Amino acid sequence: MHIKFSPSLDKEIRKIKQKDSKLSKKIEKQLSLFASSPTHPSLRLHKVATDESKAAWSISITMSTRMLYVILDKETAYFFYIG
Repeated sequence: MHIKFSPSLDKEIRKIKQKDSKLSKKIEKQLSLFASSPTHPSLRLHKVATDESKAAWSISITMSTRMLYVILDKETAYFFYIG
């Protein structure tokens, strides 16, 4: 799976890299896992929007941090939020 970031998420991830190296490493680990196995159980994947045309999904970075994304096509996920 290819991963793309919204401009605002890209900026937020850069801030996290500067301020919290532990969280930054966890983000990289989970995104790497997502890229190789998008439905891996440790991602705790779940749908957060019900409209099928605009379905948003969530993966867990930590127990209290999630990243939201939408599927652009069969091979691309567009991440747009972390929190």
